[in-house]
Amino acid sequence: MPENLYSPPLLFGNGHIQTIFPVLFRKINSVSYKRERIKTFDKDFIDLDWSTQDNNRLAIISHGLEGNTQRAYIKGMVKALNNNNWDALAWNYRSCSGEPNHLLKSYHNGVTDDLSWVIKHASQKYPYKEIALIGFSLGGNLTLLYLGRENPDPIITKSVVFSVPCDLKASAKVLTKPSNKLYMKRFLVMLHQKIKQKMKIFPDLIDDKGYEKIKNFKAFDDRYTAPIHGFKNAYDYYEKCSSKPFIPDIKVPTLIINAMNDPFLSEKCYPVKEAKTNKFITLSMPDSGGHVGFVSFNKQHIYWSEKRAINFL
Repeated sequence: MPENLYSPPLLFGNGHIQTIFPVLFRKINSVSYKRERIKTFDKDFIDLDWSTQDNNRLAIISHGLEGNTQRAYIKGMVKALNNNNWDALAWNYRSCSGEPNHLLKSYHNGVTDDLSWVIKHASQKYPYKEIALIGFSLGGNLTLLYLGRENPDPIITKSVVFSVPCDLKASAKVLTKPSNKLYMKRFLVMLHQKIKQKMKIFPDLIDDKGYEKIKNFKAFDDRYTAPIHGFKNAYDYYEKCSSKPFIPDIKVPTLIINAMNDPFLSEKCYPVKEAKTNKFITLSMPDSGGHVGFVSFNKQHIYWSEKRAINFL
């Protein structure tokens, strides 16, 4: 089978199985990080996890919503990168490293200023000849937004993104489907914990009264994400932070992989037209893979997504 095509293992063709299995059962024990805390431009902090082997090239990895650098999909990618002569830097968004950040704001789909800050720090700390970007889900949207909307650092040579909700409004709507109720509930529980943490630090600025009435991302983003981060409302946030409109402007070779059976993505999250108009974009839409899934069973314990990323880089 050609390496750029994905075929799921027997009984793993379902998108929900692909999505859930790695979360519950995949373990990566061979990755060890060296943590570094850096100060931000606004007197906050970001925690970085390095896995270096004195290579002259680095991949910076951005995780998904309510993820962190300990997730199996991050550590699996780090392991694959190290095994193929890449240093890896997995960064935790504000409030995602196990400790609340200092400010009321934390992170969202459009924090390109934080990604830019991490890239700048990495390029100044070590004399890398090239840096690649890898993003998953929210981290994929963030990566594409940085490459298309901002002025990316010239040291960035390539990028690979997976399971990207590049149309945030459409993705948020898909997650309201009854079939996605389990995911939605899990996200809202995790986000509630973050709200509770913030309440202890900023009791006069944030509360969770009536939180149980929030049943979807739009309601959450209307109440918290949008006002805290300077947007008018959820739809304003979705419009300004969706990466899809900026894909035609990307000038860094980029591989976008969105599985057709991804339960988090709507039809609008497959940027076929945008990819066709941009020679720098390679769009891959395998029939299967789920959301940040792409499960594979082999002696190397490497997932198809990791092999595909390495080959593209």
